[in-house]
Amino acid sequence: MNSAALELALKKQRLQITGENLRADFGRHAAGLRPTLAVADLAVDAGYWLRAHPQVVVATTVALLVAKPGRVWRWGRRAFLGWQAWRKLRGLLDRGQPLR
Repeated sequence: MNSAALELALKKQRLQITGENLRADFGRHAAGLRPTLAVADLAVDAGYWLRAHPQVVVATTVALLVAKPGRVWRWGRRAFLGWQAWRKLRGLLDRGQPLR
């Protein structure tokens, strides 16, 4: 093995060791985020479940409309405006434009 190939092999090994150390450090530092990420995972799973069972959303909406129609319209308007804002923000972020 010539010296250039040996030098490259050593450099690769050093980079691999550095990468392992960085991953271990990140794992230790991110341990505090584990509960928050678990809640986020539950929210995503709930979204998937609701997407697979839209009848639950319809039944809940009908029940709320029968019980308190004014409150439902108020919260529905807020949810719709929040959804619109999220779509606009996501569109800006996807295009890479700075927020103004």
